Amino acid sequence: MANHKSALKRIRANAAKRLRNRYQAKTTRTFIKRLRNAVSKEEALALLPKVSSMLDRLAKKNVIHKNKAANNKAKLSKFANSL
Repeated sequence: MANHKSALKRIRANAAKRLRNRYQAKTTRTFIKRLRNAVSKEEALALLPKVSSMLDRLAKKNVIHKNKAANNKAKLSKFANSL
């Protein structure tokens, strides 16, 4: 166990950040699945900007890699436009 006050605070802060990152990543995955299951083109194109924004935000905060975000956005855009 940590002995220094700053180390204890760091442990608390890391735990809070981890929970926030997991929540945002899980929410983004849910929206990606919702987009992939969209049946109409209008529905998919309405969801696309929101999902792209979520992916960009995760990449900016280093929750996911920027290339992973770019690949996901490209695949989802291609899917939405092909409906």
